[in-house]
Amino acid sequence: MAEGALSHIRVLDLSRVLAGPWCTQILGDLGADIIKVENPDGGDDTRKWGPPFMADEDGAPADAAYYLCANRNKRSIAVNMREEKGREILRELALQSDVVIENYRVGGLAKYGLDYASLSPSKPDLVYCSITGFGQTGPLADQPGYDFLIQAMGGLMSVTGEDTPMKVGIPAVDLFTGVYAANAVMAALIARDKGLGGQHIDMALFDVQAAMLANQASNYFVSGQVPGRKGNAHPNIVPYQDFPTADGRLAVAVGNDRQFAAFASVLGQPGWAADERYATNAARVMHRERLVAEITLVLSERKTGHWQDLLAEAGVPSGPIQTIDQVFDHPQAVSRGLRQDTHVTGAGAADLVSNPMRLSRTPVQTRLAPPRHGEHTCEVLQERLGFDQNLVNALARQGVVA
Repeated sequence: MAEGALSHIRVLDLSRVLAGPWCTQILGDLGADIIKVENPDGGDDTRKWGPPFMADEDGAPADAAYYLCANRNKRSIAVNMREEKGREILRELALQSDVVIENYRVGGLAKYGLDYASLSPSKPDLVYCSITGFGQTGPLADQPGYDFLIQAMGGLMSVTGEDTPMKVGIPAVDLFTGVYAANAVMAALIARDKGLGGQHIDMALFDVQAAMLANQASNYFVSGQVPGRKGNAHPNIVPYQDFPTADGRLAVAVGNDRQFAAFASVLGQPGWAADERYATNAARVMHRERLVAEITLVLSERKTGHWQDLLAEAGVPSGPIQTIDQVFDHPQAVSRGLRQDTHVTGAGAADLVSNPMRLSRTPVQTRLAPPRHGEHTCEVLQERLGFDQNLVNALARQGVVA
């Protein structure tokens, strides 16, 4: 295997559920050595977030599919931080690490001596990332935050859906927070390597959701008008939505006036490109309802495949609305290897979605399948702390590790 870009980086992952594990999975895919710390009593909550569950070698339910999506390229250790010896183990592992990532409530790790203020004096170059719902400061800092709640409070549901507010069909805020956090960690590591020392990264789901509003927030700042829901239509571009056809629906993404002229020609309406109501995108936005109605009449006369072929030939972006099985069976997905198989210890084969980053010299790789609960406790304690098997066994009997 080629060496990963972050193969020299050690990460102690004290996070669970999704935003933190998504961040550490990205770092692990890039080669970092991720030690996932779980409590001995069941571990990461998402292991139980099912069905569906994988079946273990005896056919009994094992880990949930949800857990599998965010935990490859990690080693799992089960340590009880409520025990002093457990805290000692975690502090020593933290001081051996380049990065610590956690998503406990604000101040939650201070009593264990595992917060940034407790660790950084002994390791000034430590990069420490805290992920919370609302951040380390502000009136809501002590409140828990979950993806759905933040989609609601952060404005996303106000611009998603049609007649009623609607959440996105994936935990988008958690995922975006994980990506932002991974970028922040890598930036902090670069700063460290420039001699600037370590630092504390404060990531909040609420902040990330506000940043995700992107053009909708900018529309509000510029116009003073509060954006609303437009279903699948775009607030700033027309036509940029799905339309009914004779046998389904077709997504059309016309991004400029040249593409609109080609689109109009395919629909047998070349005059639209010269019509002052439709000639420019600004005009089309103003006359959205009329134009959308006219497009709907034309597209509904033929099948989706007919229009897709003609539009592709004309260079106009369009495509069907595919189900998830159709996505991974699509020739493009097969060609790009978007579905990969792994082997989970004690459970067998498991398919995962491939990391989308393509690096030519240091490619991302799946070195480890998502670990079973505490699968690597003994291995890590022996490798990192020099414990022998007898000591690990004694700690297990005392409830310190599992």
